[in-house]
Amino acid sequence: MEKKIIIAIDGHSSCGKGTLAKNLANELGYLFIDSGAMYRAVTLYLTRANISLDEVQADPAILGNIKITFQYEEERHYYETYLNGENVENEIRSMEIARKVSPVSAIAEVRHFLVAQQQQMGEQKGVVMDGRDIGTVVFPEAELKIFMTASAEIRAKRRYDELTAKGIHVNYQEVLHNIKERDFIDSNRAESPLVKAEDAITLDNTSMSKKQQAQLSLSWARGVIKALS
Repeated sequence: MEKKIIIAIDGHSSCGKGTLAKNLANELGYLFIDSGAMYRAVTLYLTRANISLDEVQADPAILGNIKITFQYEEERHYYETYLNGENVENEIRSMEIARKVSPVSAIAEVRHFLVAQQQQMGEQKGVVMDGRDIGTVVFPEAELKIFMTASAEIRAKRRYDELTAKGIHVNYQEVLHNIKERDFIDSNRAESPLVKAEDAITLDNTSMSKKQQAQLSLSWARGVIKALS
């Protein structure tokens, strides 16, 4: 019987972690969990409720009102994010939420709240999760860890194209500034900073197509599964 594993994909924003993770999950028949979307959903909840980060730190129980789930949309072949039963996939991808998510993600209380949920989701294995601290904090025991990176300019262009395709009007320079700002915050925060796990494989996709990335990462995953089965 083929052994199921946990695949942890970490890296900077807009590296294509979600696309790669979704592809791996589909190819292997695994559950895909977008941890970044979970932080964006918390950010959206706090923004809507006008709750400050100081309030969250003073009373972490506030976070107990948040339930985040994922549903696979057959027509779009896409996992969409639900906040307390509401589809918020488009709203959490806005520049407003992008500007606010890193400071929210830096709050220890928020990270502890979501990490507990993420670890519960992975208890049965057969999971592909992407984020910033999946291989170092959420699943340090993951059988396959991939650390993705690409130049800030390439990532900004990809993000700009993605938002434009969805009908969201943004400025390229604003997107580039946001990415560089998020890189700095993610790598320098006190709580679970973005670092490459010692046993992670680096995937620099600056000059790689989505198909090349998919083929390479799937070969890694199948190699690990075969070795363990």
